[in-house]
Amino acid sequence: MGWPDLRNCRWGSVAFRHRLGRNADPRLRRRWIDSGGLGMDGSDGLPELGAVFWPVGTGDSTTLVVDDEVVVQVDLHDMAKAQEDTNAEMAVVDRLVDALPVQDGAPYLAVFVLTHADKDHCLGFADLLDRVRIGELWSTPRLWREYADPDAPELCADAIAFREESERRIRATLAAVEAGGQPDSGDRIRVVGHDADQSTYVYDGLPAEYLTGPGKALSVLDGRDCADRFTAFIHAPFKADAAAERNETSLSMQVTLTSTDTESGLSGPDGKLLLFGDLAHDTIMKIMDYSEYHDREHYLEWDVLLAPHHCSKRVMYAKNADGDEVVQFDVLEAFERHARTDATVVCSSATIPATDVAGANPPHRKAYDRYRDLAITGDVICTMSWLDESMPSPIVFGVDATGARIVRPDVVMAAPREAKIELAAAAPGHRLAAVTAAAVGVARALPTPEVTNSDVGSDETGLDRVQAAVAADRGGDAPDNPVGFGR
Repeated sequence: MGWPDLRNCRWGSVAFRHRLGRNADPRLRRRWIDSGGLGMDGSDGLPELGAVFWPVGTGDSTTLVVDDEVVVQVDLHDMAKAQEDTNAEMAVVDRLVDALPVQDGAPYLAVFVLTHADKDHCLGFADLLDRVRIGELWSTPRLWREYADPDAPELCADAIAFREESERRIRATLAAVEAGGQPDSGDRIRVVGHDADQSTYVYDGLPAEYLTGPGKALSVLDGRDCADRFTAFIHAPFKADAAAERNETSLSMQVTLTSTDTESGLSGPDGKLLLFGDLAHDTIMKIMDYSEYHDREHYLEWDVLLAPHHCSKRVMYAKNADGDEVVQFDVLEAFERHARTDATVVCSSATIPATDVAGANPPHRKAYDRYRDLAITGDVICTMSWLDESMPSPIVFGVDATGARIVRPDVVMAAPREAKIELAAAAPGHRLAAVTAAAVGVARALPTPEVTNSDVGSDETGLDRVQAAVAADRGGDAPDNPVGFGR
């Protein structure tokens, strides 16, 4: 075999390592364990601020916990409703409802963000709406463009429910503004993005304060200024893409979660997440190029990248004139340029296949392998196999006074002990633990898949297996109780 062609490859770049043939260990590297865990403040259990990526198969359900009373849900994929043989114990909505704060006697969700109207991003919304007071919705113009286009892909029932609820809120907002006021919590709506045909849509006439486009930052959540802890910088959808395929109109943003000292009010370390919905290569590069050209590189930084479109190869592969798939190193090197220390790629998808099958939907093995080629010190992890395929652990990203990182799975799996859901509303600082416990409940109810690892036939619980894995990697016993978000 001859040497690989390394011409025109920057030394150490993604292209250089890819062509050199760097092979990653097929097992998780777990650098967070090797370095002693999360390296946070040493307090027991979970922090107050963070994000939970639920194990919901190939779909997105991300919960952002800003504080005890402010929770933001980005997309929803209720697995129970995805099954013909519905299993109530797998219902994400049931678990989420129990973990939310209670206001005026009802579960309360500050904001629901729908990146786009695909079924695997909104399944269960109608049920959630029936059971929870949602303070504010973030929508995109694409909903109304598709409604007006008879040739557009058919919306699922939950997407229709979201559009109808958005329209009810638009009417309520217009009425409140006409009366000289503002909409109440439960009636609020924000339309994110622009469309040349806006004048024909129901939201035309909304005051500018209820409209947001790329290049704008949002920190007010359901009327509450959360700038000291939360900021969402909007990257997309672009006006020029309004008529593109649905995935390319995804609401895309960088979310910054900032630790704040409760006594002094001073800001501490922050954690940054890139949430790009189902965007593919060209739109992602438009975001990268535009932000870099305008000296906005800080809005591209990330501690966590939610792999766009559930670890799809369309992010970094394109077909050439001969129909062959060719890797696009520009997007990989852009991700690499803006990765922070210990940056981690999260794939919200089914378990990554050993090999790709032609025509198969995401996740794609070749996309996963390219993410692993990135020169990042974190890992590339999947919601349905972190840390055990037979009982995955929810992936939790936490922020506190000493930094931001992925929380150790032994702490995550012990969350139900830390925050009993029925006590969560009265336990200051434990909202993230309550949401994590809810996601653990979903993980424990998943059907046991066929696996080929050494755990087959074992009588150990999921937490036992996590502790065993931690012990093996540490060279010592894992603790019976969570020893903290950090050391």
